[in-house]
Amino acid sequence: MSSSPRVSLADVARASGAALGKFDTESVAKAMGGFASLHMGGEASPTVGDISECLFFSPGDGRIWLQDQRMVLLHSEALGAMRREMIDSLGIEQARGLLTRAGYVSGARDAQLVRKQWPDADPPAAAIAGARLHALEGMVKVEVVHASYDADSGTYEGEFLWHNSAEADEHIAAYGIGGGSACWMATGGATGYVSTLFGRLIVFREVQCRAKGDAQCLVLGKSAEQWEDLEEDMRYLNAREFVGSDYHRPAPQAAELPTAEAPMGEAMVGASSAFNAACHQLNRVARTTATVLFTGESGVGKEKFASMLHKISPRKNQPFVAVNCAAIPDTLIESELFGVERGAYTGASHSRPGRFERANGGTLFLDEIGTLSFVAQGKLLRALQEGEVERVGGTHSIAVDVRVVAATNETLRQAVQEGKFREDLFFRLNVFPIHLPPLRQRRDDIPLLMNHFLNQYRRKHGGLTRGFTQAAVRALLNYDFPGNIRELQNLIERAVIMADADGLIDLHHLFTSGETLSTDIMTLRLQGDSGTLNLTDPGTAPDDEAIHRESAKPSMSAPSLAQTERETLARAISASKGNLSAAARLLDTTRAKLAFRARKHGLV
Repeated sequence: MSSSPRVSLADVARASGAALGKFDTESVAKAMGGFASLHMGGEASPTVGDISECLFFSPGDGRIWLQDQRMVLLHSEALGAMRREMIDSLGIEQARGLLTRAGYVSGARDAQLVRKQWPDADPPAAAIAGARLHALEGMVKVEVVHASYDADSGTYEGEFLWHNSAEADEHIAAYGIGGGSACWMATGGATGYVSTLFGRLIVFREVQCRAKGDAQCLVLGKSAEQWEDLEEDMRYLNAREFVGSDYHRPAPQAAELPTAEAPMGEAMVGASSAFNAACHQLNRVARTTATVLFTGESGVGKEKFASMLHKISPRKNQPFVAVNCAAIPDTLIESELFGVERGAYTGASHSRPGRFERANGGTLFLDEIGTLSFVAQGKLLRALQEGEVERVGGTHSIAVDVRVVAATNETLRQAVQEGKFREDLFFRLNVFPIHLPPLRQRRDDIPLLMNHFLNQYRRKHGGLTRGFTQAAVRALLNYDFPGNIRELQNLIERAVIMADADGLIDLHHLFTSGETLSTDIMTLRLQGDSGTLNLTDPGTAPDDEAIHRESAKPSMSAPSLAQTERETLARAISASKGNLSAAARLLDTTRAKLAFRARKHGLV
């Protein structure tokens, strides 16, 4: 498509009337018989003009805004000087990783801006908006050679020429022509933008670069599972080696059986600045024996971080023992932590070690430590101070070598001020605090987590779900996640179970138990005789009443998805004379799925 610089992916998609979620620039261009006819039509939103209008300068208070994102106007030479210092002081590998991750965060922010500002933009227009933002921000001019995304299979492929790359210019100025590519921030930005846009990991790789003597910079983008050697790309995207080991496992095939024995959920997944900061702290403290206190809301992954802390520490070959303090009654906490001698109380028929003894030489993780009573806090403080424990009913102390890691979703300093937590124990635990932010503050990680959990539960449950609809992606990227990562994990597991075999996860598979969605979430509607899927704004979270009200309006639209599903279920159940198993066979689904949906629609 390099024959005409005025042709954009959005132009092609608009002129062809491409279906939502699926476009192919080459095939559309051929169908149109060339590019001349495309020049006459208007551009699909967001156009260059639309995006430019989002840029605001406020010199009075020293701020530049790209819609609601604060920007900085930086000299290209200053960026080059920073790159040079990073490379010279850290080495090219670490510098490349830092800049790639910074680019990823920038790209993810751009995708969020486009989604928020142009909620009704179709995927082709939204995809090309990323290239226009790259140009507006002064990074590079993007020329589309070929790009295609098929929502049915969840695959993306793209080929792009990059002109006037600021990174390549500065790298050549500093080091001359070398042996490797240099557009690291731009590559990370493309990965972050398209991954966030489509809700699945899509990795970009620079295969030609002016910094290594090529005539121009050439970039390829593919869905993660389409790359055979993704490890090197992920090495730069991940801040630490222990992050992201399950990003790109391929989707299961129809002949595969569930593999429940395979390791599930072992990977640490994320690329956001907040996640990387926590990983950096984790890596720093892992080599020591210091006590670590994880803080953050429920469901942010405190136990996952504690487990990883143990795995990357010198104690990794010793026991890791986890205790949920909130689940143990006050009367049993002492015997659980410190053990009990035979005959110490009625029912103590034999001696047994406590958690401290079991964790000797390793790590003891005390979750929800803020729930301990004052009595239990005092006994724990002594064990931490003295490095020894005494069993209930025992007559001598037992020395233990245990690294204590604690976690809480409460603000312990405030609990101390309110008299609910011992101040001396707080200072004993608060040696190296690591705060884990809620998921709503690390939205850049949501596409990566979606991809991770989708792969995980397809294998666990033997599902063949291919991916997410655009409506589902939008909803997940805008949802507040009061339950944090744990809630996202549960939503996707539920959706994998409910979705049809070889189908896509949609809104009605995810949000089925009263979740409150943002009012600007777009839902899918079937419109017209062609059955084209379009995004519409319902104003509130989708529910059955709203769907029926919409379908009752005089309109040329086809029935809603929920109404179509209900009618299909009703016909199948009626044809099977109420036999749900027979109805499930008619619809090529399981009895459990059919029964669940039938109950949802009030059919059984």
